[in-house]
Amino acid sequence: MQKLIECVPNFSEGRDLNVIRQITGAIESAEGVSLLDVDPGASTNRTVVTFVGNPDAAVEAAFRAIKKAAELIDMRKHKGAHPRMGATDVCPFVPVSNVSWEEAIACAKQLGRRVGDELKIPVYLYERAAKDQSRSNLSVIRGGEYEGFFEKIKQPEWKPNFGPSVFNEKSGGTVIGVRDFLVAYNVNLNTKSVRRATSVAFDVRENGRIKTENGTPSGRPVLDENGDPVRIPGMLKHVKAIGWYVEEYGIAQVSMNLTNIDETPLHAAFDACAEAASKRGLRATGSEIVGMVPKKCLVNAGKYFLRKQKCSEGAAEEELIDIAVGSMGLSELKPFDPKEKVIEYKIESDSKKSLLKVNLREFCNQTLSDSPAPGGGSVAALMGALGASLGGMVANLSAGKRGWDDKVKYFSDWAVKAQQLKDQLLFLVDEDTAAFNKVMTAFALPKDSAEEKAARTAAIQSANKYAAEIPLRVMETAAKSYPLMAEMAENGNPASISDVGVGLLAVRACVEGASMNVRINLATLKDEKFSSVLLEKLRKISADSEAQLKKIIQVVDGKLNNS
Repeated sequence: MQKLIECVPNFSEGRDLNVIRQITGAIESAEGVSLLDVDPGASTNRTVVTFVGNPDAAVEAAFRAIKKAAELIDMRKHKGAHPRMGATDVCPFVPVSNVSWEEAIACAKQLGRRVGDELKIPVYLYERAAKDQSRSNLSVIRGGEYEGFFEKIKQPEWKPNFGPSVFNEKSGGTVIGVRDFLVAYNVNLNTKSVRRATSVAFDVRENGRIKTENGTPSGRPVLDENGDPVRIPGMLKHVKAIGWYVEEYGIAQVSMNLTNIDETPLHAAFDACAEAASKRGLRATGSEIVGMVPKKCLVNAGKYFLRKQKCSEGAAEEELIDIAVGSMGLSELKPFDPKEKVIEYKIESDSKKSLLKVNLREFCNQTLSDSPAPGGGSVAALMGALGASLGGMVANLSAGKRGWDDKVKYFSDWAVKAQQLKDQLLFLVDEDTAAFNKVMTAFALPKDSAEEKAARTAAIQSANKYAAEIPLRVMETAAKSYPLMAEMAENGNPASISDVGVGLLAVRACVEGASMNVRINLATLKDEKFSSVLLEKLRKISADSEAQLKKIIQVVDGKLNNS
């Protein structure tokens, strides 16, 4: 599945639009990234840029931007209201989807090493990427700013993680790291009172409120043994919150920054505000997301609200997002468009051709045409997706069966698994066609000189390897549907046993169809060791598939015969 990481570099130039355009142009010149936002500030003389891409592309784009900033920005002349220590002051990576913290940290270190070695700029690692936790805080690293770093860098404890231990006069230094995704999130209240909204904010925010002797805001603070005010913590970790009045909408809101959406997700913040508001005679009527969010925020919220309703969580991501939008009232103030607010949807190119965007008739027409793609590989992957979908359908129907309330979680878990398998196989529908197109592109390479012939041959071999690996992934993924089919055949709603049977046959057709595509692509390969490994995997998956089919089909036939 697609890996996405966000990068939010801050550049020490917010007034010269020509310089800013050249830096963002360097970012966009890297293949595989999407520029989401450019926010220049004249008074701070600083521009915050947001872009996303796969990890390798994001590192390359960030390096090009840092290099361009070093060429164009002279820190000896820089003046601005914001603290800074270099032309590229800070460059954090933020995991968005399918990227682990370890992968993100590897990105930060890879970029830091390149910037230090190739550009000769001192680099410090911060937040999760920091090797020394005593210098993980950005403000601590940046202390003394550009002017003070000429002496600071000479101190042994401030030796850079990468690059020279001499401060670069023109470019300064830079801080590269990994941090959590921050979501700006506001909950709407049915009041205009800032005071009441602030009370709700104090109830939910991590910092809570100061404890007073009489329990009222105007009371005398209770002090600890050090003479510091004692605080009553709020309901949520990793949340900063205030109450304010929004003139545009005529309502008060609880305005929050969620700094760790894994530990305190969006739906938890909404429910906490709703609970705190209710205790004060108020209602949380809706909410709004400021900026953009990773898809998982809304998908997880949709699952959470389905759990509250004691319903199966095995819904498609589009449906889960709709449930999240409705449950949290995200369209109360203005229409909420996931295509504009969800990072993964925003970066999907409208020009990108995808078989998943056409209807069934169009898919069949394209398959039936004289074009070799989509072909058997994509159709096999689609068969697997349909098989998993039928298994998931039976799971969802079983979860909703009257009298089976105690089995909801059991069937819901299987439905969620089915959704995952379906999505993986649908991704491979497009990927198989893309793999075939890579083979055609390789064959179209020039072959006039000996060098061109050698490069073309190598490209063809590489493309054919990938074209063989994709249908093998289809086989491996589809085969994971057999446990789902077995459970639904044994324990699912008996009225849907024929659907299990059809799904089972679709999965088997997928596995065997994909195996043919593996074999035909291996036939042209010269790498015998590679071919041997893939063929061994193919034989094992096929044999296991036949054994699973034989066992499960007996259960299906038995129940059909007794119906």
